[in-house]
Amino acid sequence: MMKLTKSQAALLIAVIGAFVLFDLSLYFGYAQKFKSGSSKLMITKSIETDRYLPFDENSGIVKYNSELTLEGELPVLDGAAALFPVYSAFFNAVYPEESCEFSDGEFSPVSKLQYSNTIGAYKAVADGSADMIFCAAPSEEQRQYAESVGAELEYVPIGREAFVFIVNKNNPVSSLTKEQIRGIYSGEYKNWNKLGGNNENIIPVMRNQGSGSQTAMEAFMGDVPFAGRFEINRLYGSAIGFSFRYYVSDISDSSGVKMLAVDGYEPSLENIRSGDYPIVSEFYAVYRKDNDDPNIAVLLDWILSPEGQQIVAESGYTPLK
Repeated sequence: MMKLTKSQAALLIAVIGAFVLFDLSLYFGYAQKFKSGSSKLMITKSIETDRYLPFDENSGIVKYNSELTLEGELPVLDGAAALFPVYSAFFNAVYPEESCEFSDGEFSPVSKLQYSNTIGAYKAVADGSADMIFCAAPSEEQRQYAESVGAELEYVPIGREAFVFIVNKNNPVSSLTKEQIRGIYSGEYKNWNKLGGNNENIIPVMRNQGSGSQTAMEAFMGDVPFAGRFEINRLYGSAIGFSFRYYVSDISDSSGVKMLAVDGYEPSLENIRSGDYPIVSEFYAVYRKDNDDPNIAVLLDWILSPEGQQIVAESGYTPLK
């Protein structure tokens, strides 16, 4: 085998380095799904909680003056990013103001309102540090963790929400079928030109394991396996991602993306309520069955009452009734 001289080795390293830099420039220049203009809090916690705090006149939550005011042992509430504005509105309506403590971008340990996102919330309710959480259906790992700590969880549907797929707003593709989406994530479709788009590689974006949206995506795929998370031929191109409609339309900076129609139906509130939009998930109030706090039942009954369901509707979700 021929040995390289020092000058030849240096030249080879330089050429390899040039290719690496070229690929990285393509990735960071063209493959980014979004440009983030969010604060550090948004980046680390998925939602800027200070925009949706209870008892704040500038809050973006629905403000409802309920005749019910919880007293005594107050349940600790926690949940997912996409549902924080909803359960913060519940809290605002029926909890005493002094039960929420928030400063420097965080809830204090004694606050009855918390935000740990889906992964943290399921752990918190299983461990008993949260009494009721608001999330999409759990992952298999989250179910298994609850069983491992002896927690039997109750899942009560309190509303419905569309599961949506998003692309760059300049992508000419505006509608896909469920089968085409599964084909993208299974690796059957690798270029947008096979789906009526430009001659660009498709970058299927995944979410963190255990997040509410990733669990919903796994349920959507069913028995269809995912392709590998990373392929060299998808280093640059145009991305497709997924989330819940309310998070995309009301919480995140979605100015650079658009939601796709699925099977010909836009994920509008009208199409969600009529059942025409085909991918709709229930979201839940979740609590331990052995939790003996009497306010759990009181709060749950109120959430399912016309008052609670009105908050669900006015927050931008689809109520059960």
